Amino acid sequence: MGGVKEWDGYRAYGYLEPGFDYRVFKMAKGAGRVPEYRVPLSKVEEERFGGLIGKSTVIDLHEHPVLYPEDMALLPELNGLGRQFTAYEDLARAGVDCVFDHMMDGMGYITSFSGWKWTDVVHDIGNRLCDLAHQGLVFHCRGLGDIREAKRRGKIALALCLESATPIENEVDRVDVLYGLGVRSMGVCYSESNMLGGGMGESRLDSGLTDFGYDVVKRMNKVGMLVDVGHTNDRTALETVEASGDPIYNSHSGPGAIAQGHTNGDEVLHALAESGGLLGVGGAGRGLRTRKHPIGSIDSYGECLAYCIDVMGVDHVGCGPDSLYGDHQALYRVWFPRRLGHYKRPGVVEAEEFPVPKGEVDPGYVRGLENPSEFMNIARWMVANGYSDGEIGKVMGGNALRLLGRVWG
Repeated sequence: MGGVKEWDGYRAYGYLEPGFDYRVFKMAKGAGRVPEYRVPLSKVEEERFGGLIGKSTVIDLHEHPVLYPEDMALLPELNGLGRQFTAYEDLARAGVDCVFDHMMDGMGYITSFSGWKWTDVVHDIGNRLCDLAHQGLVFHCRGLGDIREAKRRGKIALALCLESATPIENEVDRVDVLYGLGVRSMGVCYSESNMLGGGMGESRLDSGLTDFGYDVVKRMNKVGMLVDVGHTNDRTALETVEASGDPIYNSHSGPGAIAQGHTNGDEVLHALAESGGLLGVGGAGRGLRTRKHPIGSIDSYGECLAYCIDVMGVDHVGCGPDSLYGDHQALYRVWFPRRLGHYKRPGVVEAEEFPVPKGEVDPGYVRGLENPSEFMNIARWMVANGYSDGEIGKVMGGNALRLLGRVWG
């Protein structure tokens, strides 16, 4: 059931000898890296929260639940060794029944300087599944039955996801291969455009879903893989909604109408809802920022969550905070400059950020959603802000179950 799980004491790659079988890196302190923050509740609200989570199926639609180096500058070297360290002890505290692990194959640097290479992704999947097989808290999620089993047994079902279809190159049959390896969700692209469609990070945002992208969406429908538009531009997202025979989702985004950060326009939100799809409200490194809450926090997240519920309806909103166990903002400072030879095109205008009020200080992380173990702050925020048990249950996992029932069967 939703709530804290019993960790069995296993640590990532515990079947190997550290320093002999693999190089040891000093890792960040996981959930204890920054001061823990819990949305305050009254005694009555606390009791209601506990009962609600106990009976709900809790699904986190977008995370990277692995430990990162304390010195983030070492991450490319760590990733180059092809081993990600699932944070089992910390993940047990998250209270989720299922977590969508979107891995980090944009930084899969085993054979590449730029990530997303096919052999590196397959290597990553195999290593992660081997590690999962040696412990008893988290198990590989391949369908709805695994989520129900995790809830029944007090375990965590981990769904393997790719944020981009870039590794399939021009091979549509690789969708089948990835499904066979256990991948159950895949994004069209990751910010930069690829052979399938246009990315949200491009300076020109008018490119849409390609013919190859259309074919891939149709193949994903056939095999039962969830289509994600988490990093596409709005046009590609809209065309993907139209192309797909099954409802799709955006695993982690926010409303561009009120927020800065990782966002989409209202047209995309409406299209997802009208087609039976879902938006996992995201956040990532600096969080979603609004004029009311210009520093990313659980409050800015909650404001965006409320907006999405108003625009899309409560049946089409879920949660995908996109956090990790390490310094997320430092990750960006390491990752983005790595792509050498990247010019800024003329005419691109940077949006002016919402001003931070005098006297307020950005702590350098998203207070209340700094890591996956703070996921329950979303439900706590909803309790504190007057949402009903039914509404909270839908957003925290019920809506995701409905979508997965349509796509995974």
